[in-house]
Amino acid sequence: MNRLSGYRSVWLVVILPLLTACSPADQPEAGFAGLGAQLEGRSEEGPDFLQPAPGDRVSLPRDLGPHPQHRFEWWYLTANLTTSEGVPLGLQWTQFRQALQPRSPEQAPPPADEWPLQSAWMANAAISYQGEHVFQEKLARGDIGHAGARAEPFQVWLDDWRIASLVAEGEDSDHERWALSVNTRDWHYDLELSPRRDPVKHGKKGFALKSETGQASMYFSYVDLAISGTVTIAGKTHRVAGEGWFDREWSSQFLQAEQEGWDWMALHLDSGDKLMVYRLRKQDGSSFRFGTWIPRRGKPRALRGDQLTFEVAGSRQTELAEVPVEWRVRVPLAEVDIRVEALPGNYWNRGVFPYWESPVRVWGSHQGRGYLELTGYGDTE
Repeated sequence: MNRLSGYRSVWLVVILPLLTACSPADQPEAGFAGLGAQLEGRSEEGPDFLQPAPGDRVSLPRDLGPHPQHRFEWWYLTANLTTSEGVPLGLQWTQFRQALQPRSPEQAPPPADEWPLQSAWMANAAISYQGEHVFQEKLARGDIGHAGARAEPFQVWLDDWRIASLVAEGEDSDHERWALSVNTRDWHYDLELSPRRDPVKHGKKGFALKSETGQASMYFSYVDLAISGTVTIAGKTHRVAGEGWFDREWSSQFLQAEQEGWDWMALHLDSGDKLMVYRLRKQDGSSFRFGTWIPRRGKPRALRGDQLTFEVAGSRQTELAEVPVEWRVRVPLAEVDIRVEALPGNYWNRGVFPYWESPVRVWGSHQGRGYLELTGYGDTE
């Protein structure tokens, strides 16, 4: 989530002056990453954006597509893979949309030849393999053909980076499948993704809180993706297979002023259970915690802050900051008491707004693997 929704959208606010002719004063207000103080569907200044509300519901396949009435949104994949030689390989892809002006979903976009300025897009991608971490970032202006998204058939793209449905429009299929392709000068990957269970709606039917005072996003995840394909890095192409986690999130609310960063993890446990937890850190040392316990069988359960413990157990010094890379996570209602640790290496994504994104291993009451995202640590300007 999110992950920015920690929030990721701050990056788009940062780079908007690079994509537009506007001065910084013309850009939308930005807290640390995406949540704002207004909850009534209206900011103090500027255009009206639709805000998430407790009664909102996730509707598929519609909500895989864009939400032009909201200020920001993203599509986000993490994957824990293994090469055919048995070597672990981590992979991440994210695409963000930041709106400058809201637009009804029924309203057609302005003609591209008018060079419209209603949104900006950014895509991030990374590979983590044998202690090496490579990262690439791409930016685009919206509504001129370089970047976009649609729900049916599902597709999200920025230039030649693309995730798209492998099921043709109108074709009957009991199992959705997607293709993801990312190409850079030095590395690339081509993957097929197949959801193995229904998407999980976090919080109250997709309405996921980010603070005690009600800031929220709409948030759902495909928590169990079967993934296979090829990854090329350092001049060698590897056959890979494994599992992934795909987040879908949108909102219009910025973080509270006192919220300074975000810690998020999504875990695949060997028992077949899944766990997502996050905390939004405050300047006074406290945090807002939230999560979802997803049993192998049965219904997912939203976790309040008093139903989980999410504590730093170890840190790693890096060139940008000291980052918490080992955690103790406890969920008593699920009899979970685990340690979560980033794999050896340096996992800074050095884009316009650096953040940490690492594969992790899990041990304790459960074994497993997953991903950890950290934002707001050190001087990352």
